[in-house]
Amino acid sequence: MNEFKDRNFFHEGMKEFQDLFDGRRTAEAIEKHRKHYEFWDDEKDLIRSSKFFFIASSWKGYIDCNIKSGDPGFVKILEGRIIEYPEYDGNSMYRTAGNISKNPNVALLFVNFDGKSRRIRINGHASIHHDAQSLKLHFGAKFVVRIKCEIYPNCPRYIAKLDDKELSVHTPREGKGTPPAPEWKERDYIQDILPKNDPHKK
Repeated sequence: MNEFKDRNFFHEGMKEFQDLFDGRRTAEAIEKHRKHYEFWDDEKDLIRSSKFFFIASSWKGYIDCNIKSGDPGFVKILEGRIIEYPEYDGNSMYRTAGNISKNPNVALLFVNFDGKSRRIRINGHASIHHDAQSLKLHFGAKFVVRIKCEIYPNCPRYIAKLDDKELSVHTPREGKGTPPAPEWKERDYIQDILPKNDPHKK
């Protein structure tokens, strides 16, 4: 079952901004070529090596963005597009879990602050599990959050290297000219449909 097949990838508000800045063709091409439902090998490597990720959840007016952390491998890939992570002892607010119990739609971001690795963005459909079999896979977990994923990567264009405080070369800076183009703008299915005012359009 694909929980995302009955809704468009872009809603009308997103499309309005795409049209405002002549980006509809680019956005649709990225959706066509980059959205997927099974993790690619480099994405598996990033997830399995991650010590943290960000997760957003909501229910009515209750909106929450949180960071989940653990040792590398604390997020497990169960099969093609399903991941799960443990919920450890915390501050007893259960903002993420509470939202999920009312609204299973979540958004996740995996990012390696090395200035070169792609980000992994995920639209997810989450569920909570506290059966013995689920807990067995995650030492110290109070319960486990399992997520069916719609996946789309982003380039590392604006991600700084935090280990040596090196700033991204792609950030616009006064007096420095046009920043270099990110790799994805050079792809054959993108270059000809970049917005008319895109600084990297050839």
